[in-house]
Amino acid sequence: MDPLLVITNSEAGTSDEERLDAALAVLRAKASVEVAATSNPGELDGVLHRSGSRRIVVAGGDGSLHAVVAALHRRRELKDSVLGLLPMGTGNDFARGVGVPLEIEEAAHLVLDGKPRAMDLVVDEVGEIVVNSVHVGAGANASRRGQRWKERLGSVGVGKVNLGKIGYPIGAALTAWNPPIIRVRIEVDGEVVVDLDEPILMAAVGNGPSVGGGAELTPEADARDGRFDVMVSRSTGPVARLMYAAHLGAATHHERDDVTYLRGTTVSVSGGPFWCSADGEIYGPERQRTWRLEPAAYSMLLA
Repeated sequence: MDPLLVITNSEAGTSDEERLDAALAVLRAKASVEVAATSNPGELDGVLHRSGSRRIVVAGGDGSLHAVVAALHRRRELKDSVLGLLPMGTGNDFARGVGVPLEIEEAAHLVLDGKPRAMDLVVDEVGEIVVNSVHVGAGANASRRGQRWKERLGSVGVGKVNLGKIGYPIGAALTAWNPPIIRVRIEVDGEVVVDLDEPILMAAVGNGPSVGGGAELTPEADARDGRFDVMVSRSTGPVARLMYAAHLGAATHHERDDVTYLRGTTVSVSGGPFWCSADGEIYGPERQRTWRLEPAAYSMLLA
């Protein structure tokens, strides 16, 4: 078995340390394992610089995976990388989408027994990456509010349940009362999907199917099929928003008449201003962003 470098968050809590110890016990039964805890991009870059030929295992959530993939992409080392994932975040949406078990010891066994599978990546015009999903409009607003609640509740736990996990549902509920309605022009592979004269509730580019801990925003997305999914909701009226939310809960919203759902390899959003939520990271306000698919950008250990 190839040696493993497990990268974890140095600010992880006690419960995360216990879960990590359980995973490490599984890994060390069959492989040589080094653990490196990082808390900022400089530390992460130094760890990757010393990684050598070891397989990299990310112990964390979507944000941790995003940070490692982004660093490898900047270093031009991503193409030859084989990553493993121990899902230890609050949402773990990418893990859900690609079939990594959320039970930490099962995920560790997958790291040992899995096969390298080619994974797609989304890259924008300035070289920033998206591993799982990026969305604008109501979804990004929910993420902005949800992040604040996640930070407020992240230190609160009941048994093994961290209340930070309910941050996104709280943000989504608050946004439902007063969602932002934006006007943007969206082009997918050069074809105009919606223009500035038609307001939208939100739009999403999904490499994986879910966000926010399981909300299947782009339910048919597959990070290995060579395309990303684009979902545009024009559900702007009060009743339409309510029905959209109900269908979103059942992952059937993309079948509605006021929702456009298609696949592509390039999408451009202009107009606004609008905020973006990319793998849970919020940025903006923006007036122009373009994302393209980079197929088979790296490999991950999967079944």
